Amino acid sequence: MFTKSPNAQAAWQVRFKRICVVAVILLLAVCALPNLYQNKTLLSIRPLTNEHTLPNNDLVKQVLEQHHFKVAYIDSSNTTTVELTQQTESAAAQQLLAQSFGERASITVIEQATAPLWLQKLSLSPIKLGLDLNGGVLFVLKVDTNKALEKRMENIALEAQAIRVKDKLHGVRIEQNTTQGLQLVATPQGQTGLQQLQNKLLKQYPHLDVHTKQQGNLPRATLNYSEAGQAEFNQQIMLQALTTLRSRIEELGITEAVTQRQGENYIRIELPGVQDPAAAKRIIGATAQLSFHALQDFAGKQVEAEHGMVNINPLAIFTGADIDSAQAGRDEYGKPLVELNLSPQGGNKMLHFTRDNVGKPMATVYSEYIADTNGEIQQSSKAISVATIQQVLGQRFSITNLDSWQKAQDLALLLRAGSLDAPLTIVTERTIGPSLGEQNISSGFQALALGLSLTLAFMLLWYRKLGLIACIALFANLICLIGLMSLLPGVVLTLPGIAGLVLTIGMAVDTNVIIFERIKEERKQGTSMVAALQRGYKQAQSSIIDANLTTMISAIVLMSIGYGPIKGFAITLALGIVTSMFCGVVVSAQLSQCFYRFNSAATKGA
Repeated sequence: MFTKSPNAQAAWQVRFKRICVVAVILLLAVCALPNLYQNKTLLSIRPLTNEHTLPNNDLVKQVLEQHHFKVAYIDSSNTTTVELTQQTESAAAQQLLAQSFGERASITVIEQATAPLWLQKLSLSPIKLGLDLNGGVLFVLKVDTNKALEKRMENIALEAQAIRVKDKLHGVRIEQNTTQGLQLVATPQGQTGLQQLQNKLLKQYPHLDVHTKQQGNLPRATLNYSEAGQAEFNQQIMLQALTTLRSRIEELGITEAVTQRQGENYIRIELPGVQDPAAAKRIIGATAQLSFHALQDFAGKQVEAEHGMVNINPLAIFTGADIDSAQAGRDEYGKPLVELNLSPQGGNKMLHFTRDNVGKPMATVYSEYIADTNGEIQQSSKAISVATIQQVLGQRFSITNLDSWQKAQDLALLLRAGSLDAPLTIVTERTIGPSLGEQNISSGFQALALGLSLTLAFMLLWYRKLGLIACIALFANLICLIGLMSLLPGVVLTLPGIAGLVLTIGMAVDTNVIIFERIKEERKQGTSMVAALQRGYKQAQSSIIDANLTTMISAIVLMSIGYGPIKGFAITLALGIVTSMFCGVVVSAQLSQCFYRFNSAATKGA
């Protein structure tokens, strides 16, 4: 049986390590390649429905050029694609085309990859740019979870009233207090009914806490959310707000938005490339809700309608949560409407209600949160449509009597994306122009190029051959870092991120300086160059790991508590530490061994 000699085994391990190093660098270099091919910003024009036709190419071009937009090319198939000479003007051009053709076409700004097809098939893309580099809009919104909790308790009270009437639980009085919660009070004949109502509510809302006490000889039950229940409710409201806002942004055609929670009750939204915040603000900040109610001759809830006030049943037949899809359209008279398609559950609710109420009126109520004169957030409701039920309805029907086509489009979008259970307030709004973003990119990369050039020059002059190895490792480090940032989802390059790139170069050089100084010390003691390399890299490793580990801890802390540019800097710094240790220690060690062993072999051969 043959066994490998220790020397042969060691040589095989060295070769395997080199193959792994080369493979990693090649992989990350391929991931970095798409950054050489910047995406093109295009305008996409699609018909709203199958019944609509696309506007003529010549007409689209004429409208754009009349307003001084220069068209690079325009092409049509199932959709019309327009490229402008100045791609930074795409957002303004989109608004113009929406005004001209919005009633029959959907106009969105899209990104088109220019990379070779084989790169696109690998699903590789360039680094995403932040607002300060790409331009766009920043919103910070406050979510009023307290208002949402009040609304939830109101709905529970309405549900309790409905159960009391349906199950004929006489002798039970329901009281609602915004601070104390929902109170169930029993008369002498209603003690059993109170227990039945309490059990049904707890089954439907298990997070409620119940406190029962005697008021004289009669029991009084108070239902409210505990602290833990409120915390979980707030968490659910924030999650629902994040999900709904992301859906709304997708409906607007914005693909590279950043939507994240900031603090306890705030949401941060970054919309790169969006230059007109009006449309985004109108949709993102909307708190519109749609519900359908039966009318009552007396009592009930009074809401404003077209011809005065009407009384509606406070308990909705169904709400926007039961709507699967919504599409803006026009009726036979050309008036705007919204065509709805209900979920199976919503369709059943509509079927059962209309089957028993043919010939009776039904109100479509539009509600939203608005600030009053004192700045307090209040819910305002209006019956936008009161129609008589002519026949039994199922999953499909339409909302009519809308003021404008824009309102129909906005309402359809909000219904598709989902409504919000909590009011939102925009506390911060900032717009960064694309020209400023281009200046930031230019300034940032000039600083990067200058820092890299000075560092390379110093290393070459001070360390000569070892400096050349450091320069090669530095280029490999930069390629690996760009490739890693392109590969990982959610990584966004910001202006502070470019500062992180410059800092990474300095840190990578620090690694080489520590190693090279150790090698110099070994050489002064008469050690051969190959042995000095081995000892220098081995002895410097602990110092390098300690230094980078402490910096990594700082970067992780910044990532966990920072937002926007700060988080961008922290991510770049953390990834830079990883690539610096890999290239500064592993790559440069392999290069040094190859270079000096090759020179040694060449000298012996001569």
